Amino acid sequence: MAILPIVTYPAPILETACQLVTVFDRKLTKLLNDMYDTMLAADGVGLAAPQIGIAQQIAIVDIGDRHGRIELINPVIVEQGGEQIGPEGCLSFPGLFGEVKRFQYVKVRAQNRRGRPFEIEATGFLARALQHEIDHLHGILFTSKVIRYYEEGEFEQ
Repeated sequence: MAILPIVTYPAPILETACQLVTVFDRKLTKLLNDMYDTMLAADGVGLAAPQIGIAQQIAIVDIGDRHGRIELINPVIVEQGGEQIGPEGCLSFPGLFGEVKRFQYVKVRAQNRRGRPFEIEATGFLARALQHEIDHLHGILFTSKVIRYYEEGEFEQ
């Protein structure tokens, strides 16, 4: 497995809408594994392909709960509801944290590494992480949704 360099803002790829994945092969499997290792090495809970310079709809989320590693290929939010406001950061914005309003509940339809469709329902922090990563795949950054930025030292991850 490889630890990949993380792209930081203001790289243009971070604000680019990503292409759908149409080929599910060993190269994709290796990329997913490398993305996971990269996310863990950076102490993150999610990583989207544009954050490693790849404009494809691929994201990984692992918040350390019972769901474990969630691989999302071509994800779409098909249901959402409620509201939550909470802290977010981003590996592409080191040291920057802010309060962001998100849906409390989401149902996401995506494909796995073999191209098989699946759905996942999430609330709370997992719902927040899924929304954050899916936004990345559409070129939307959390900074565009921040209600209030935390002062240095006010929020520690």
